[in-house]
Amino acid sequence: MKTKDYDFCGWATKYGIKCSDGRTIQNGAFKDCDGKSIPLVWNHQHNSQANVLGHAILEHRDNEGVYAYGYFNDTEQGRDAKEQVKHKDLTSLSIYANKLNEKSGQVMHGVIRELSLVLAGANPGAMIETVIAHSDSEDGEEAIIYNNYDLELTHSDGEEKMEDNKTNNETTVEEVFDTLTDLQKTVVEALIGAAIEDTRKEYEDADDSKEGKDETMKHNAFYNEETNNEEAELLHAEILEAANDQTKGTMKASFLAHGITNLEYLFPEAHELISTPGFINIQPKGWVTKIMNGVHKTPFAKVKMTYADITMEDARARGYVKGDKKVDEQFALLTREFGPQTVYKKQSFDRDDIIDITDINLVSWVKGEMRLKLDEELARAFLFGDGRQTSSREKIKEAHILPVIKDTENNLYAMLQETSGTPEDMVDDMVRGLKNYEGSGNITAFISSSNVSEMLLIKDTNKHRLYKDINELATAMGVNEIVKVPDNIVPEGFLGVALDLADYNVGADKGGSVNMFDDFDIDYNKEKYLIETRCSGALYVPHSAVVLKKKTEVAAG
Repeated sequence: MKTKDYDFCGWATKYGIKCSDGRTIQNGAFKDCDGKSIPLVWNHQHNSQANVLGHAILEHRDNEGVYAYGYFNDTEQGRDAKEQVKHKDLTSLSIYANKLNEKSGQVMHGVIRELSLVLAGANPGAMIETVIAHSDSEDGEEAIIYNNYDLELTHSDGEEKMEDNKTNNETTVEEVFDTLTDLQKTVVEALIGAAIEDTRKEYEDADDSKEGKDETMKHNAFYNEETNNEEAELLHAEILEAANDQTKGTMKASFLAHGITNLEYLFPEAHELISTPGFINIQPKGWVTKIMNGVHKTPFAKVKMTYADITMEDARARGYVKGDKKVDEQFALLTREFGPQTVYKKQSFDRDDIIDITDINLVSWVKGEMRLKLDEELARAFLFGDGRQTSSREKIKEAHILPVIKDTENNLYAMLQETSGTPEDMVDDMVRGLKNYEGSGNITAFISSSNVSEMLLIKDTNKHRLYKDINELATAMGVNEIVKVPDNIVPEGFLGVALDLADYNVGADKGGSVNMFDDFDIDYNKEKYLIETRCSGALYVPHSAVVLKKKTEVAAG
């Protein structure tokens, strides 16, 4: 990697930085960019080649970040930028990255596409500012990552500033020993001394049997500077030489061969790869956020919907015959009402545990999980129901939050569309189901992940796939967007729902929105946490949803 004769160098980004949105760039997130040459741009402006000031070579530094070596081009803009950097008018760098792989707020991997000179970083550390949130796509998110680490300037005849990466993969005993704590080093020394003492004792006992008892006082040979030092050093060297000899196994095996056991006490503790434990929550990304952000919200929880059904024959206008009596039109008023129910999550910890766990902020971590799962439960309840038995005390009652799939009575609010369940028929039957649709129009189909996959695999007679991506599939189904939902939340027999989320109302009175409560139980030394909301939910626009359901097979005979 060429790093000499560069015009400037500095940190492109640093690892272990907690951003303002709670996300952290993990060590090695941009490791694959090591040695990569990328464009050097002014302020992330990609609309003109005139904004390209040169190029930069990236260097991944483990446990630190990504270092950059900048080379200005000989254009007018490049020369101006070089003078501004030299004069310290510009001192900040920023990277543009995409294909971000994020798990529970931890950025694990990404690809740096360009390096920009910027007027100033967004904050003293770094900030990830999402540009296009493709959280549901395979490519991950795109981001601009700022920092305030000043540039270092160099001249063409300057010395190379970076330290060569170590290429020798062999680990010496000294390097292993240096990884130990002071206490562990003391234990190692004591055990080695004990092993040396035991070995010498065997030699002395053998000599005593031949020449009589040796009256010399026994000492810890490891610390002995007056007697038998040569013997101690020789045995010590023998152990370490065996540890370094690749043909004789590991350092542990070498010590064991000399009579030392329980060596696992001596080696360093395992290091956590991510600063905060992640959550195992395997499911398609983005469906919860899509629902929670899309539903219609009102500041009152008790709601009523009233509509006049003018589809009846008696509601039609009539022709008049002179002399006949005119007939009044007839139509029905339809109404329904929903009140709120409380939905909650509760957690508690012994206060001693909270104090003793110092590696992470336990309370903040758990509160994040509680909010995540509360939103997931509500989103599920709005469309598919919570899946619990009607008799369960913990069920989110459908009299308060009516799921779309249960709102098909008389096909008034949600319209039931049956299908054979084959991928081809699902596409066609969704189109058929939307023929009487009268909702707001921005239709999203929420379909189980496995069924989306099966529809994307539909092939023509020449074995070519009909839909190259999920967007083409959405167009074929007559909807604006398809969102994959976990298979396990879709009740058996149902395949998905399609609606404009703005036609589903969620109501919560003042004080009934999502709230977090903390309490301390002095008798049991318990810190208790509660997150809850009190709301109602239901479709409020007639003919505003389609429920896709598999046809019930009737047994022959």
